[in-house]
Amino acid sequence: MSRKNICIHGHFYQPPRENPWLNEVELQESAYPYHDWNDRITAECYSRNAASRILGSDGRIIDIVNNYSRMSFNFGPTLLQWMKKKKPDVYEAILQADKESQKRFSGHGSAIAQAYNHMIMPLGNDRDRWTQVVWGIRDFQEHFKRDPEGMWLPETAVNTPTLEVLAENGIKFTILSPSQAKRVRKMGEKFLENTEGAKVNPRQPYLCHLPSGQSIVLFFYDAPVAQAIAFEHLLKDGEQFANRLLNAFGSDDTMSSLVHVATDGETYGHHHDFGEMALSYALYQIEQNPDVDLTVYGEYLEKNPPEWEAEILEDTAWSCSHGVGRWKNDCGCSSGQHPEWNQLWREPLRNAFDWLREALAQLYETKMSSYVSDPWDVRNQYVDVILRRDAKAAGGFLKKHANRTLEKDDYSQMLQLLEMSHHAMLMYTSCGWFFDEVTGIETMQNLFYAARAMQLAQNLTGHSFEDEFIPLLEKVPSNAAEYKNAAEAYQSIVQPAVLDLLRVGGHYAVSSLFSDYPDRIQIFSYMAESDSHKVLEAGKHRLAFGKTKLVSDITWEERLVTFAILHLGEHNLWGGVRDYQDDTAFHKMCEEISLVFEKGDVTRMIQLMDKHFGSHSYSFRHLFRDEQRKIMEHVLDKSRAEVEHALAQVYRNHYPVMQAVRQLGLPLPKALKMTSECIIHTELRKILENNDLDFDALDRTVDGVKNLSVDLDKITLNYLVTRCITRMMEKWCDTPEDTIQMKSMIRFLEKIRLIQLVPNLWRAQNLCFWVAKKMYQQCEAGVDEGDFVRREWCQAFSELLERLYIKLREK
Repeated sequence: MSRKNICIHGHFYQPPRENPWLNEVELQESAYPYHDWNDRITAECYSRNAASRILGSDGRIIDIVNNYSRMSFNFGPTLLQWMKKKKPDVYEAILQADKESQKRFSGHGSAIAQAYNHMIMPLGNDRDRWTQVVWGIRDFQEHFKRDPEGMWLPETAVNTPTLEVLAENGIKFTILSPSQAKRVRKMGEKFLENTEGAKVNPRQPYLCHLPSGQSIVLFFYDAPVAQAIAFEHLLKDGEQFANRLLNAFGSDDTMSSLVHVATDGETYGHHHDFGEMALSYALYQIEQNPDVDLTVYGEYLEKNPPEWEAEILEDTAWSCSHGVGRWKNDCGCSSGQHPEWNQLWREPLRNAFDWLREALAQLYETKMSSYVSDPWDVRNQYVDVILRRDAKAAGGFLKKHANRTLEKDDYSQMLQLLEMSHHAMLMYTSCGWFFDEVTGIETMQNLFYAARAMQLAQNLTGHSFEDEFIPLLEKVPSNAAEYKNAAEAYQSIVQPAVLDLLRVGGHYAVSSLFSDYPDRIQIFSYMAESDSHKVLEAGKHRLAFGKTKLVSDITWEERLVTFAILHLGEHNLWGGVRDYQDDTAFHKMCEEISLVFEKGDVTRMIQLMDKHFGSHSYSFRHLFRDEQRKIMEHVLDKSRAEVEHALAQVYRNHYPVMQAVRQLGLPLPKALKMTSECIIHTELRKILENNDLDFDALDRTVDGVKNLSVDLDKITLNYLVTRCITRMMEKWCDTPEDTIQMKSMIRFLEKIRLIQLVPNLWRAQNLCFWVAKKMYQQCEAGVDEGDFVRREWCQAFSELLERLYIKLREK
């Protein structure tokens, strides 16, 4: 190993965003045009670092590399679990990078673990700290198939009890800010050096001796360079980034020295456009320097054991200059976006959560003790069930730990207790306190987790914990004009979203009118098994009624329900769901509503709904978010088509005069301009969403854009163009010898350039680059004068590479 070593660490993390009842991330409109923020940030950062570009002097791609294999990184467990389900190609690239890094770094992998759901560890109790570490380790083992050497602490928040838990669980090191070092000394000497105020030397590891007799290694990162990466635009230039790291070595570094930085991983691509390319170029430049080695913490530690010891400043973190005040009081730290606001809400919110945690912990321990010998050890191991969500595995887990024979209801009771305790930890995710306002999306997400925990507790006891929790939320002030306090926001935002099996039944019943469901259908984390389902139609009126068993995959709760849903067309829908009573009541309901429906008596139908289902009525607003969007788009299809048809007539009838007006340099009247924009956008959307690209229609629409100088919805259209070129490229990769498909892509890219659309070419470039690596050698080898087919292919491929800004590195 060289005397000079560089390590770049990225903390890749998103807070858990799953709906706590559905165990899925629902549609988030603020992430448009992506489905949700995980989806968006994956496109902007996580995927890009798995296939990052290195550009030549002409700005064209000369190589594509996996940054993760050359840097140190951690991924939040809940984020990585989401990625495994939703973005398996990116997930696999991350795992592969860790395997590759072990070959590069003397058997040490790039990946380290993270405490499970980003709880501020010094503010947690002893039980939660232990579970967070154990779950983080077990999650890491599940994904990377090895034990972690290090663990990232959320916000680097640290105290001695936290380090004790890390050390006791076999974690060798963690990474801290230099502002968290209190005193250091060379081994064998007295503590001579006070390092408060970030005066610690970050070029070496430090051993921290703990009261228990254990120890753990601390790496204090280079704060000035990390600050420049995150906030001072250092990532605008990859060469500048590399030089800043190389110049960080001191002139007096006579022994092995480590320059290392740690930032949010999202810095590389999400916070800073093309930051991942600056990173890949910097890593490339450093690798070319014979005097410096890239390394990761595990490798450096093996070859350079600590010669110094350190003590930490207790209860400190990297993103708060007031210890850990940012997560417990109005310390003055905020995002700065609303300087007129205060954060007086933080302390009473934490007090409310602390009360709830203790109340639920007592309930958990008392009830779980009737099933198992050690309730908290069982919770520590429950992560294995969370990671797999498999009924057989869950059943085996409960049997293994039970100290008596379990009845059917016992399984559900135990799972509800464990899920209650699980959500009582999720509600402490750090982002809930990080930002400016208690009613923000991050804090509301924590309150959703609290609501789920309280619902499970009420299921188990019959006692409403909300009756005591909501008065505590009344003490949590809000800066938002629409809410006086967190209690009002909770009642307005959280309570209406709470699900039970009847609500799931309502979703099933309503959506079954618009989908041809099989007898068994998975609805997020629930299974619906139809015992009886019938649909009647009379003109635009439709009626669905039946009987269905609903089962939670997570808690094994089940409920047999009956339902009836009446759709009168468009947005007019009424329905009801109730618990199944007996066959007599069910058949009576079916007969009565069928008879009245056949007579077309809508008023009487609604009266019957009230009679049979009482207050358990359901409508479109009770659908889960994604299905609600899908069905409402279906409901609006006819209205939209009518409007588009009428506007298209206006557009066609007045196109010549609009064209004449624009040729004279005059502005279009607002009504005609808006009509043109609507129709052109609609036509482009239809063209781009069609699997078979209609170039004639595209040509006409592009002419309309140019002739009328309309404003396009570029966010939506760029997204659709991206999907279109990606589809074309994926199809071509199956038969890359197809010259016609290549020419179609070239033509398409030229057309969208004419109307100034800028798609994300990341996926298309990746695919083309790998084809080029395998096939372009036939062009480099030269083409026989008479081989017209091969000559045509090589010419088309060269032009495609040009359009995608790719230049193969010369050999």
